[in-house]
Amino acid sequence: MPKIINNPTIIEPVGNKPKVIKEFIGLVNSNTSDVSIAEMNSPQGWIEPGQKPDFDEYTIVLEGELQVETENETIFVSSGQAIITHAGEWIRYSTPKKTTKYIAVCMPAFNPDTVKRD
Repeated sequence: MPKIINNPTIIEPVGNKPKVIKEFIGLVNSNTSDVSIAEMNSPQGWIEPGQKPDFDEYTIVLEGELQVETENETIFVSSGQAIITHAGEWIRYSTPKKTTKYIAVCMPAFNPDTVKRD
């Protein structure tokens, strides 16, 4: 049976500046463990600790530019582009140049215990 999601839940962010995370689907808002889908709004200059998560993450940048650091390179993902990061890979997200709005999809769902931050 279909389930309408009327409102997202605001999730407490991690990083050096305030970031807004609106979880529409996931462990907190819909009790969904297979996938989480959240809208992110990150201010210019935001950076979070590195992580080596136990989930794949699919990210679509709607506005601005997301910086994604790996162990080997730094990738800039601009508005209209997307990036896939895989479980077990070290990554760090930031928005050093612009305020950025993006959608993050995690499979399985994001969980603070499985993100494995530095």
